Amino acid sequence: MTSGPTDRDSAPTGSIAPAERSHAAARLLLDQHASRSPFSRLPEECAPRNDAEAYATQEALRRMRETALGETAGYKVALTSAVMQEMLQYFSPFAGPLHANMIYPDGVNLDHSLYGRLCIECELAAVLGKTLLARHAPYSREQIADAVETIAPALELVDDRNADYSDISTLVLTLIADNAWNAGVVLGPPVRDWQRLDLASLHGRVSINGEPVDEGYGRDVLGHPFEALRWLVNTVAGQGKDVQKGMVVMTGTMIATQFVKPGDQLSFTVDGLGTVGVSVR
Repeated sequence: MTSGPTDRDSAPTGSIAPAERSHAAARLLLDQHASRSPFSRLPEECAPRNDAEAYATQEALRRMRETALGETAGYKVALTSAVMQEMLQYFSPFAGPLHANMIYPDGVNLDHSLYGRLCIECELAAVLGKTLLARHAPYSREQIADAVETIAPALELVDDRNADYSDISTLVLTLIADNAWNAGVVLGPPVRDWQRLDLASLHGRVSINGEPVDEGYGRDVLGHPFEALRWLVNTVAGQGKDVQKGMVVMTGTMIATQFVKPGDQLSFTVDGLGTVGVSVR
């Protein structure tokens, strides 16, 4: 991956073993979530210094949360637009695991107080009908498409914990470590005959409280949603992990992130796929 100035710039080499650094950073992130603390720079002695350390911390955090949130049931792909990559000065997507207890049904009513700051992203979700084994990577887009069972309109729940975006490009590695800010997904109706659709041309529209807010297309995600899916599968394979049958993969937002507040109702409609929505209390 290619990245610009990040957490690593101010982190000294130190003498703490990498595994200890990752565990300490994950424990701090877990404590910050429990106390609803704002997203902030980790102490230099455990802040991730490179991509590998960021993902190692993410993995340690995943293990710590598994008892409460369930096993890994899928993944998210973030930073799939050129605009966001430029803002963060990190010129690649990045990934985060999705726990089983973080998958919500269409129409769920979310408690705003459970998040530091709740944001919603409008995406396409793919559910795999077969396992993609790490040992067979790299996979082509055609091989990925052959493994997809259903496509659905979906909403990613993002908790940015009141991050200061003026400084965010220096904290990308901590963002990755912090599960890429993933706080869950809301799945719309699954479509099995998705092959009849040109996913790159699909038009999506988001409304809040019945008022149109923004729109986008499938091609706004790396040119095609399956490019994000291909990147994810091959990246996870590089970490020695299979992407298993039944897993949900969020392919990246088609539309600018929406910040919601109590009382809001948000809906996302994709031509040919249907509508998914949430309400916030």
